[in-house]
Amino acid sequence: MPSLRPQIALVLLALASWAEVCLADDAASAAESTANSTTESATKFSAEQIEFFEAKVRPLLVKHCYECHSGEAKKLMAGLRLDGRELAIRGGDSGSAVSPGNPAESLLLEAVRWESFEMPPAGKLKPAEIATLEKWIEMGAPWPPNAAPSDAASTAKEAAGYDWAKWRSEHWAFQPVAMPDPPKVANESWVQSDVDRFILASLERAGLAPASPAEPSVLVRRIYFDLIGLPPTPDEVSDFVAACERDRATAIRELVDRLLSSPHYGERWARHWLDVARYSDGHGGFLDNAAYAQAWRYRDWVVDALNADLPFDKFIALQIAGDIIGERGDAVATGFFALGPTYNSDGGDPDSVAQAKAETLSDRLDTLSRGMLGLTLACARCHDHKFDPLPQQDYYSLAGVFNNTGAGESPLAPPEVVDTFNRHEQSIKEAEKRIDDLRGKIKNEKREPSDDEKQLLDDWTAELSKLREDAPPRFDTAHMLHDSGAADMQVAIRGDLRKPGEKAPRRFLRILAGDDAAPFDDASGRRQLAEAVAAPTNPLTSRVMVNRVWMHHFGKAIVRTPSNFGALGEKPTHPQLLDWLTATFIESGQSIKALHRTMMLSSAYQMSSTFDEAAFRTDGDNRLLWRMNPRRLDVEAWRDALLDITGELDRNLGGQPTDKVDSRRRTLYFKVSRNGDVFATDEFLRLFDFPIMRASVERRPLSIVPQQFLFLMNSPFMIERSKALVKRLADESESNAARIELAYSLLYQRPPTAEEVEVGLAYIATANGTDRLSPWEQYAQVLLGSNEFMYVQ
Repeated sequence: MPSLRPQIALVLLALASWAEVCLADDAASAAESTANSTTESATKFSAEQIEFFEAKVRPLLVKHCYECHSGEAKKLMAGLRLDGRELAIRGGDSGSAVSPGNPAESLLLEAVRWESFEMPPAGKLKPAEIATLEKWIEMGAPWPPNAAPSDAASTAKEAAGYDWAKWRSEHWAFQPVAMPDPPKVANESWVQSDVDRFILASLERAGLAPASPAEPSVLVRRIYFDLIGLPPTPDEVSDFVAACERDRATAIRELVDRLLSSPHYGERWARHWLDVARYSDGHGGFLDNAAYAQAWRYRDWVVDALNADLPFDKFIALQIAGDIIGERGDAVATGFFALGPTYNSDGGDPDSVAQAKAETLSDRLDTLSRGMLGLTLACARCHDHKFDPLPQQDYYSLAGVFNNTGAGESPLAPPEVVDTFNRHEQSIKEAEKRIDDLRGKIKNEKREPSDDEKQLLDDWTAELSKLREDAPPRFDTAHMLHDSGAADMQVAIRGDLRKPGEKAPRRFLRILAGDDAAPFDDASGRRQLAEAVAAPTNPLTSRVMVNRVWMHHFGKAIVRTPSNFGALGEKPTHPQLLDWLTATFIESGQSIKALHRTMMLSSAYQMSSTFDEAAFRTDGDNRLLWRMNPRRLDVEAWRDALLDITGELDRNLGGQPTDKVDSRRRTLYFKVSRNGDVFATDEFLRLFDFPIMRASVERRPLSIVPQQFLFLMNSPFMIERSKALVKRLADESESNAARIELAYSLLYQRPPTAEEVEVGLAYIATANGTDRLSPWEQYAQVLLGSNEFMYVQ
């Protein structure tokens, strides 16, 4: 029996290569978790949990429960109040209503399921509403603290309304963007750009020093994955290393410029934006199960816009009102909203119709406010926002814009082309009807056609054939917005559209537009909304985008709640740097590619991820950025890299999506359902932390679960990649040692150590093959499944 030592050593080496990359990152993650736990113990719940309560749970309680179970009730029923967390836990005459973290023991859930009491008595809640309450209790029943989260929040409202001036002067996100002077630093030799001055000044104040520069072979891998989501080839690595030996700064600048010019840049960065846009191919399930067959046109529009470096203000404006302010093809951009859920009532009764409409409007406003403005406006649907200067009236001011906006699949061709096609289609239908009518008449009369009728049928059939032959090609369509009205809404009392309150004139948010914000009076108001959101004087839109770009380059955002710049969101780790970057971005004409250069040509970006114990003790969460954060590849970059290094990747851009996991196309082109449960591609993506696209995604979740490793070991997809890699190694190298060296160069952008070569050769020589895999293919599968391949330092 052959020795198992080579096999064991091979696996240990693969694990060791992961450990070198990840252990320090795990320590930082543990520190972050500890910090978060400490924070949570003090504030009870995270901003995301409070946001979930305000946007999803409180509206249900207000609408269905507070009339009988709150301090506002004319007569408190069953001694139960549900307008406070401790009150709900304490419960009423029948005992505790809510058992945090334990839905099975929560009387509230029994009641709304009509398992014990039948609440609300007017009618059972919808399944989705019950699921929301269940999720809330599973989370521990988060509830905002009684005390306001910031000084600004504590004075949010005065007797006469919001203290707008105080919010604008005291809360950082609402202050105008200013160009701060870069601070002075002691270590001038480290500074390559003003970005470095802001980072270094904070480090020096804390008595810390930045990490050493990343090795060129490490940095080139980081730059390639950051900009195009693909690994560099061995030749590209060696060329970059040689260029760095001549002039490191020039080599980096030229590489960044070359990759920004690659068409694959747009593919990589489109995926980041599609998360914000909660992009999917439809199939949302109950009340929202339509397929969006043309969704891919919006995806391709985003890719093209980013490749063309469309100025960000125009990029944003077209997605709000491209059908009004852009060229004909720019109407596709409004897929940002049109591809969201459009709910349908489940019975046609007035209450269901109103509820479906309210949910659709809430989706549009949530995507606009969190995605573009970094505000949680959806929390103002039923009441004034509890923490931010967002009155309920402002919610319905913007809801009025979308209430006058329809969404659907519309032609991309000029009207005359559409008319010509429709007229021709009508002619075909009329010809078919003439033939069918005559044949039906003859059949009903139970006779043979006369000679004249035969001739007529022959003539009509020939005419029909000619019409079909000459038919113009069908015009393209896309899911887009269109105006449908110009009326203001009324505030919905407690979020119920069937209980209208005061008028809410269509206008922009008053905290941003001024106390006397001008009304939107141009049709639906989307043109004016687009102008307001994209205005350079708007302090939020550019800040939010700059923060998102920083997050994707550095692993952590400057504002670590990228979609919440309000009072419950985190404050910036480097507020002056955020403003400097934003002001520079605006001065550049809002060029996203220029923003990449500004960040990536800094010493801060080019640092290594080397772990430093002393720095970790001072700043375990790396908030001061004393090193680069190691990052795991997202599922798209990881899968694309697998296909790329095996020589199988189809690099063609754009077009229809696929639901085949074994497709050779980039993962950007996978079909994605809104609920993540329709396609085989959904199952694969969700296994590796692809988010559910029911709402705007601010950052990807990160998990390490056994199912991921079972996939690496057993899936047909990984077995096929292993075979493809072995074939490439055999085609391009003659000896086993050379093949091992090539494998390491392809996968990890580095040569193997002498020990790694020795272990690999020993394994190839002594391992037993299986029916599925030869020793070489087993070896390749270990390399492909290693965590070093999954991580970027």
